[in-house]
Amino acid sequence: MKRLISLVVIATLFIVPTSTAAVKKPVVKPLKLLTSIGNPDEFSGLVTTGKTVVIFGNKGDKSFARALDTTGKELWNLALDQASPSVATAATVDTTGTIWIAGSTSLSRAAPVPSPTATPLNPDKVVSLPDIFTADLDAFSLWSINPTTQALAQYTLQLDAPILINAIAADSSGLSAVGSSGTIINADLLGHISKAVTLGSTATTFEQVIKNVDGTLTAIGSSTETLGGKKLVGKVDGVIIKISKVNKIISLVRSSAAKAQRSWTSATTSLLLGGYVVTGSKTESAVTKFSAKFLPTWTYRFAATGTVFTAGSTYAVIQSTGAISQLAGWSPKSPQGLLISFDSKGVINGGYSAPNEQIQLLGLYASKDLGILCITSSAETVSIFTLN
Repeated sequence: MKRLISLVVIATLFIVPTSTAAVKKPVVKPLKLLTSIGNPDEFSGLVTTGKTVVIFGNKGDKSFARALDTTGKELWNLALDQASPSVATAATVDTTGTIWIAGSTSLSRAAPVPSPTATPLNPDKVVSLPDIFTADLDAFSLWSINPTTQALAQYTLQLDAPILINAIAADSSGLSAVGSSGTIINADLLGHISKAVTLGSTATTFEQVIKNVDGTLTAIGSSTETLGGKKLVGKVDGVIIKISKVNKIISLVRSSAAKAQRSWTSATTSLLLGGYVVTGSKTESAVTKFSAKFLPTWTYRFAATGTVFTAGSTYAVIQSTGAISQLAGWSPKSPQGLLISFDSKGVINGGYSAPNEQIQLLGLYASKDLGILCITSSAETVSIFTLN
């Protein structure tokens, strides 16, 4: 009897309770190439409408938009501003499917100067377009494109000084764009643009904007000045700001890392934020999920180049430079693109790597029809990858 009891006791020592059993680490899988889409020097970003990918960018001083199918076949190509120099830097799709692209243009033109030696023949009395005398992109430009007919319309607003538009968001009430110098520009879906508003000065930059269901905005970015009564903590602080319908600060959260350079550079409607952290010689990519009250629910800092994009509530992509303990065997010898997936509690449950020749991350998008799209570039071309 004693022998039997002893065997039972010994056997129980080798039984590991489910709650404390070691969790198997995910193995990193390769991303799957969907298609290649063009020159890295010309690419600004993309949006999707159905299974069509719409790329926008700049060739020289001219902006463009072109549509591709998932094989890379071009469906249409539009010059956005044929009369003036322009740049297209942000885009979104509204609830009706209309594509909105934001950027900058020049409204300054000089009267044509007649030749001192001869008058050109003009029997049809055609009035020629005046020459552009400045390339200062000191006007906000908004383009709308009907994805079915490709009908193009442009709307502009003269500004006091050039600004860089970094992001634009849309809902049924209209559009909101944000950018450098703490700039916020709102417009309705008919293209009527409101006067630009600034929160702060050139020391504040907004990188992303979210339109909230209550009509407020959430803007994220960086600042080196006092905002909303809150002073600078580090060398550069990451900021998250809730803005009222009348463009006043409702609440503001600054990063708390002293002597650090921080910025939030990517955000989703579920408040999954990504940004960089530079402390001394160490550079990291931060990924944090916030509550509606801007309280962190979970967060990570990864050894990386700093570039990070987020999508949905569970995906982020970084240019990883070091081991990640939650991923089996992951330890890149050189910076490598890594798409990380999380569960609802922030536990890492997957990793997907870009090929080594993809040297730059350009974006991460969640498409209803195409799934997660990771945009990277090699030295020669921009590519779209999906989960494998």
